[in-house]
Amino acid sequence: MFHPLALSKALDFLGRLCLAAVFVNALPGKFSNFSATAASITAKGVAEPLAGALLVAAIVILIAGSLLLVFGTNTRLGASLLLVFLVPTTLIFHTFPIDASFFMNLALIGALILAITRSTGAAVPNFRDVRVRDGMRALRR
Repeated sequence: MFHPLALSKALDFLGRLCLAAVFVNALPGKFSNFSATAASITAKGVAEPLAGALLVAAIVILIAGSLLLVFGTNTRLGASLLLVFLVPTTLIFHTFPIDASFFMNLALIGALILAITRSTGAAVPNFRDVRVRDGMRALRR
């Protein structure tokens, strides 16, 4: 039989994994079609040299944010990084005119906000706190 806390941790991990999968899935196209993606950024009014730099920054943020969201000891940083990528991307590429990706991105923004605002204490153990508590117990003896 599953312990409720173990089930909660497993479901939390699965949720973070599924959320990060959306962002990881966007990476191959950015690598394989780097020039075309940079050109589409330029077409939205961003200066050409800056477009390439922004694309490199987006790739780094997607990788770091996804890894931190899934495997980090504090998922808030990973979710925050992914929001830093997703909010401007949604505004620049999917708002005028509003397309289907706009609504998917709104859902992802909501999920990332939930990941930031909910308590992660039970979901991702902070082993540093456990060591401090154990050390304090040893000192009291």
